[in-house]
Amino acid sequence: VQLQASGGGLVQAGGSLRLSCVASGQTSSTYTLGWFRQAPGKEREFVAAVSWTGVSTFYGDSVKGRFTISINSAKKTVTLQMNSLKPEDTAVYYCTADGVVTGPEIRGYWGQGTLVTVSS
Repeated sequence: VQLQASGGGLVQAGGSLRLSCVASGQTSSTYTLGWFRQAPGKEREFVAAVSWTGVSTFYGDSVKGRFTISINSAKKTVTLQMNSLKPEDTAVYYCTADGVVTGPEIRGYWGQGTLVTVSS
């Protein structure tokens, strides 16, 4: 599975950005697609995930109520709408398929990352 993320950039605090990720290759309807992020000097953090059907969504506590994840299964595209951005949201955002982070162990499929910078 290959994952291509796009949409990162620089935005002021309070602003919005939309990240997109297109999956290609041998995908599966059992996959959970999602996003993690990693800020400089910090551990990789779970942001949000969505089931392939779009029925189930999951969010990290720090983004609940501000970020919305959605999926277009036919286009194999997952989107992360980020509103009310804060400087602490600044990080490299990684698109994943069945991504899991357990301490130093990282499993699943991962995209190349896209940088989001939120200025104060």
